Amino acid sequence: MTTMNTQVLLASRPTGEPIPENFDIVQSPIPEAGEGEIVVRTIYLSIDPYMRGRMDDAKSYAASVQIGDVMTGGVVGQVVQSRNPKFSEGDFVLGMFGWQSFSVSDGSLVRKLDPAVAPISTAVGVLGMPGLTAYVGLLDIGEPKPGDTVVVAAASGAVGSVVGQIAKIKGCRVVGIAGPADKCAYVMEELGFDACVSHRSETLKTDLEKACPDGIDVYFENVGGKVFAAVLPLMNDFGRIPVCGLIANYNLTELPPGPDMSARVMRNILTKRLKIQGFIVTDRYDRFPAFEKEVGGWIRDGSLKYREDIIEGLENAPAALIGVLAGRNFGKMLVRVSDDPSRP
Repeated sequence: MTTMNTQVLLASRPTGEPIPENFDIVQSPIPEAGEGEIVVRTIYLSIDPYMRGRMDDAKSYAASVQIGDVMTGGVVGQVVQSRNPKFSEGDFVLGMFGWQSFSVSDGSLVRKLDPAVAPISTAVGVLGMPGLTAYVGLLDIGEPKPGDTVVVAAASGAVGSVVGQIAKIKGCRVVGIAGPADKCAYVMEELGFDACVSHRSETLKTDLEKACPDGIDVYFENVGGKVFAAVLPLMNDFGRIPVCGLIANYNLTELPPGPDMSARVMRNILTKRLKIQGFIVTDRYDRFPAFEKEVGGWIRDGSLKYREDIIEGLENAPAALIGVLAGRNFGKMLVRVSDDPSRP
């Protein structure tokens, strides 16, 4: 039986791309539950691009991880000790418990999960934060209408794949932007996108023009950089751009070289009357009940599919994050830390 708690700490702040040396893996005693507390065994750790920003000591929408602290992250786990009347041993739960194999909590901001409704891993994926991000960003900011052309960056990822499928359900023409050929094929053949172009192509701009002959009405921004530069000239009047992420920029240590493009960007915004709005999903948790009902229904009836990319072992979490930032994951990235007793 495991007697120690494995934890992944932030050892140093990265300069540019994170490296394994930015993390420390340590052992500590498994915590004990105090009055009103629970101890949770981690089953799945969610790996998400936002974690890169938490490694920097910079003002943002959420606090940075401090040197020597456990890396932050969403976790699906099981209660192994409870002194809180709201939870029983054996309950499956979701919480921000971080990169560790066991955690202690007072139960606040912890949600019980029912494995009979959906696989518990989906609580940090398609039925969790990434899925809600897609739902809110597309429907509330993108406001897709039947017949619109919707372009989705990082189309095979945890957020982009859901965005594109919801847009199809809403009657839109959907074009994905992904990396290698197998991801583009998956987006079209499995998820039902109308087209997909590779951001690795030297002819990205012309490829996108051919895929969007009537221009772009909604662009769901996950990437930034050269992808945004290719999309902007194709935006139609009154187009909408929900800004979810800018993964191409997360490892930058200074502004990219080249001419100042702000005048061109602002002119497009003005003359085309574009709406560009950033959003943080934690501001929109009021939408969770509607999201859970609607997206859960689409999953159950087969209208919406999802893919998980699972790595085994907490010690591999740093490599998993480095891989996500480099686009090496295929679907929602998870680290399985311990056995999932909810699965046969």
